[in-house]
Order: sequence, then C-alpha cells, then structure tokens
Amino acid sequence: MPLTAPAIPTWQNRLSGLVRPIIAAAAIAWASGAAAQAPFMPDYGPSEPFSFDILKKKAEELSQQPFVPYEEKNPELLDKIDYDAHWKIRFRKEATVTVGDVPLQFFHMGLYFRAPVKMSVIEDGQSREIRYSADYFDMPEDSPARAIEADAGFAGFRIMRPDLETDWISFLGAAYFRTDGAERQYGLSARGLAIDTGLSKPEEFPRFSEFYIEDSADPEIDVIIYALLEGPSVTGAYRIAIANDDGQIMDVQNELYFRKSVERLGIAPLTSMFWYSEMNRVQAFSWRPEVHDSDGLSMVTGTGEQIWRPLGNPPRTVTSSFTDENPKGFGLIQRDREFYNYEDDGVFYNRRPSVWIEPVGDWGKGSVQLVEIPTDDEIYDNIAAYWMPAELPEAGDARAFEYRIYWGLREPHASELARTQATRLGAGGVPGQPRPADQIKVVIDFEGPSLDGLTVEDGVEPVISAGQAEVINPYVLPIAGETGWRMTFDLKSPTDLDTLDVRAYLAKDGTPLTETWLGQLHPAQIAEIRGTRAAP
Repeated sequence: MPLTAPAIPTWQNRLSGLVRPIIAAAAIAWASGAAAQAPFMPDYGPSEPFSFDILKKKAEELSQQPFVPYEEKNPELLDKIDYDAHWKIRFRKEATVTVGDVPLQFFHMGLYFRAPVKMSVIEDGQSREIRYSADYFDMPEDSPARAIEADAGFAGFRIMRPDLETDWISFLGAAYFRTDGAERQYGLSARGLAIDTGLSKPEEFPRFSEFYIEDSADPEIDVIIYALLEGPSVTGAYRIAIANDDGQIMDVQNELYFRKSVERLGIAPLTSMFWYSEMNRVQAFSWRPEVHDSDGLSMVTGTGEQIWRPLGNPPRTVTSSFTDENPKGFGLIQRDREFYNYEDDGVFYNRRPSVWIEPVGDWGKGSVQLVEIPTDDEIYDNIAAYWMPAELPEAGDARAFEYRIYWGLREPHASELARTQATRLGAGGVPGQPRPADQIKVVIDFEGPSLDGLTVEDGVEPVISAGQAEVINPYVLPIAGETGWRMTFDLKSPTDLDTLDVRAYLAKDGTPLTETWLGQLHPAQIAEIRGTRAAP
C-alpha cells in the first residue's frame, strides 16, 4: 500500500519543476499593436491582525471542537481533473504574487488535490487573504476546471526563483512539502506530521488548511511560512523559517493540540521511495542499475553513535524502531551520487536531495522509526522515517517540537568515522563449490578519513553480530585500486526465518573506525528469489 496516492510524486515533479508558464511578461502588447494589457492585480481580503501566538490560539480553539472535514462541492468534476487535465492548467507568470522579493505561484485543485487551502500574505503584523480566481490560470476551453470556478480554490503553492522559470520549494497535498535541494532536483518529501503510519488501519493525513507567507527582515532568512494543521486527531500551528542557498535549511516550530489519542505519532516525518539498489537489484526487472530517492536511514544517537541502515524492499510492511533519548539527528540520505549507478537522464536519481532532521531542545525518550512497504515500481512513496515520542499524547494534550531540516547532498555534520558506501548481497559459499541454500553473502564497503593510510598489517578487524544467524568467514581488505575498505562475511540461517537483523562495523584495537551498519535481511525472501532465478 502506498504511503500517498500513487501519482502524487510524479505530479509534484512535473508541477513543481518542469511546468513552464506560457505568458512572457507582466504587461504584454498584442501582436497587432493593440494597447498593453493592464497588469494583473490580485484580489486581497481585508487586513486582520496576525502573529504566531494568534495562530496557536486558533489551533487550540479548533482542537476543542469536533473535526469538520472539507465537504467536496463537485466530486465528479474533480475526478475529471486527472493528470493530463491538471498538467494543462498553467499558472500565468504575470499573476505571480510577490511578498517582499519572494515570488509565489499557486496550484489548482484536481483529482489528487481535492480540498482548497487558504493563502494569505503578512505585512506589518497584518494578514490579507489572497482570494482565488480562475484568472490566475490559463486552461483549455474544455478543461473541467472551468466548471468548478465558483467553488474552486488553490491546492497549494510554490516559491519561484527570480527568473520565474523554476521553483525551489512547494507545498502540495495534505501536509507535504519539499525542496529541490543543492542540485535543483526534486525527490523525497517532508510532512508536517504523521499519524498512524504503517499500521493495519488506514493512515490519517492531517492537512495544512491555511498558509501565511511573510518576507523576512533577517537577511539570512528568505521567507517565513506559517501554517494551520487540521485533522481528525490533531490541530497544529507551524512556523517555518527558510534559507535557500546551496540547498535549503528550515527552522521549524510547531504547537500541537490533540483531539484524540493516537497510536503512532510521527514527528518531523520524511517520505521517500526505494525500489532497488546494488543490494537488491535482483528484485527488479528494469534496465537501470538502481532506482531510489534515498538509499539509507542515517542516525546519530543521543550518545553520539553514528548508524547507517540501508533501505530495503521487504516482502511485507516492516516497521523498525531504534530506541533513543534526545537524538542528535536522523535523515533519509541519497549517498550514491554517481550517474553511472543509475543511468537515468530523465529524472536524475543521482541528484535527489538528502534530508536531515536536527532536533532542537530536549526531545526526551522515544525512537526513530523506519517504515518500509514493498513496491514493484518507482511511482510509489514506500518509505517513511520519523521520531515517535515514548509518551504518546492523549485527548486534550498539547505538545511542542522544534527542529531544523537540512536539504542537501549529505548529512550536514562532519565525521572522522568512515561511512558506508555500498551494501551488496549474494549467494553464500565459495565459487566452484555447491552453494549452500541457507547462506547469504554480505559485502559492505566503507570509506572515510579513519581508514586512510591503514594497511592489512594494522589490525583492522570486523565486528559483527547477527542474532540467530551464524557468521562465517568474516574478513576485511582494502579495496584494490580504490579508496576504502571492504567487509565480507556469510550468514547461515534457517531459510524460513522471517527477519534477520545484523550489526557490523570495523574497529582497530577495540576502537570503531566506521559508523555502525545495521542491516535487515529477509532470508525467506532471498531464498525465494534465488529459487526463481534458478528455475528453467
């Protein structure tokens, strides 16, 4: 089951990065020499006092009232604004709304974006709503969007670069948002909040129902976005201060007010896609070597331990919990940056952003949770990662969290420890001899300053624990002709074992040289794949 509607990632790629408005200037002259068209003037509502405290108060008051979901006015017409129809609705460049020097453009409602959001701008402590009008958009005469003009609204927004040709951040769908990172290529998404992700019951998707955009007086901050979150179980007020440079940095503050208790609460959630990598390429029938937005979950625990958990494509939905207290950070990372490992010059997986969450203040006890959902295509968001507090909220509770989000090429912190560069699995045993059905070969490559200059005489040792599995013939060697070291070992386990958790790192004289590699293998799945490949 996808974490989001299957088409959303693809739609956001098109709508947030590739759409090119077809109007060339704010005032255009008709080709026949007619007088210039008057500049587009947004329709603003009346001024109202605004502050983050006012927004928090609004969220708190809403939490004390029953949740009222948005009632769709024209569901049958929204159904008709599918991918093709939505793509043809182009925002008019001359209708761009500017807040200070921040240019805003909006998305239209459609099949996958069925509820309107209120858009407002802030100036001098006053907010004014930007009222919807179909005049913001160019659309074909036969577009089904024309039939809902009286009841339509904005579905979300994006912030454009100064030339208005591309955007660098977008908010579209529920409480999702994302940026184009350091290499201007959209990939994974962040969310305002996750409720009951990965459980057997349907996930709850609270949504940002109101946005307030403010130009920042701080030259280090490009824009400040305030948002009201609403859902059946929770309401919330968000303040997001964003700096856009070589990637993006977001300082997030939220105040959450709970209508109901929740079974699983995800703070600072990230949503990504992982189909296959060098580790499990045998699971995919595709011409490309790898397909993923992220290839691993990276963590720094409260004690400072650095952990890498390669992502997988399990045979069933799997939730992994990494218990911690006051974590220093976690994120979904795209470490593999080599084009030839993807060979995709259409969507450029090698350019996808990595996203790192850095908690601010005391988050207490809890766990980083990773949810992996099986997939057989790249159109599904099947990975989620978030922080779940140990003490879950009850009805009437209020919680506040503060954190920083980094969108870039890699984790923002420096490390002397070597990091995992690749993980590969294969048939166990020795070439030229019968391959045992109950063994899996694991090969892990590490690279980093702690390994530089070391030789086989320096006593670099593998440290491996594998639960129920027997570790066979572990050894490490420098990678010939390359930088870095390679750890190799076999695991012998029952083929019907559901899940096997493995912990491994390199050490010298008992001191770790690398981050801790945490692998999760599914022996029965691997045995099934091996049997399928061996069948005539």
